[in-house]
Amino acid sequence: MSQDILAERDYLFLGSRMKRLAERLQADATRIIAEENLGHLQSVHMPIFAALHNDGALTVTQLIDRIGFSQPAITRALSSMSELGFVEMARDAADRRVKIVSLTACGRAMVNQLLISVWPRIEAAAKDLCHDTQGHLLEQMSQMEEELDRKPLPERAPARDDLEILPFSDELAGDFYRINEEWVSSMFTMEANDYDILEHPRERVVDNDGEIWFIKDPELGVIGTVALIKISDGVFELTKMGVSETARGKKAGEKLLAFVLGRASTLGIRQLYLLTNSKCEAAIHLYEKLGFQHDAEILAKYSARYERCNVAMSYPLLPG
Repeated sequence: MSQDILAERDYLFLGSRMKRLAERLQADATRIIAEENLGHLQSVHMPIFAALHNDGALTVTQLIDRIGFSQPAITRALSSMSELGFVEMARDAADRRVKIVSLTACGRAMVNQLLISVWPRIEAAAKDLCHDTQGHLLEQMSQMEEELDRKPLPERAPARDDLEILPFSDELAGDFYRINEEWVSSMFTMEANDYDILEHPRERVVDNDGEIWFIKDPELGVIGTVALIKISDGVFELTKMGVSETARGKKAGEKLLAFVLGRASTLGIRQLYLLTNSKCEAAIHLYEKLGFQHDAEILAKYSARYERCNVAMSYPLLPG
């Protein structure tokens, strides 16, 4: 059996061993991020997202102080986040040598997704890993390494309250119709465009480069659904999102929407919008929470598709 030289000379290589453990934890965190369809993000981005979310705009020096990373590490992370469209940097008007970093609209929307679907899972997995560690630092590190060998972080990360995300299948077409007919009829009158999409989901959505997703509860079955419909090249509408009345309170809509927005950010979509009605206050609040912005141009261009539409919103996607 090969020897672990870092563990064998524990105090001599303490820094190297801590770095090895940190890299392992970061790799596992990156796997959890990828499971949420956010594989373009890196674990090193997370502290920067958190700092800018908590404090607003910060100088590069302030970011370094807040996080404790080296200047080159912060600079590299900011460079990749800027290329992805999450942060923007401007010169301080009072001192042109100073760069001020802030989240873009896309970055703020991404933080909302992280708060809902990523950070809680990583935090819970790390707490589970550290729960039973005892002794001095080196003993705790050995225990953590052994525990990661036995069960890495992604396997410790909690599922979404046992709610399962499912792709479209012909067997689920009835659920797509049922859930949407239920919520539309409870507030409005079903329109011709509703029937056309709900009665022909594969032809109108899936076979036209769109996607339909469902969320399933282990006891209640399929309780929610949402669709991404292709309108033109690079332009998609998020539509037919609904959650069964019997499943309210499970945050199924929030989790399903966060998942689909993660999908949208990796599909090469240039513009994503939705149409709704001001009576749907809870839904509009959720859309705003996840980063959608009210958009008068979208309303003028697309609202004629539905008589009930008097609200339009767009989502800040990554630069295409």
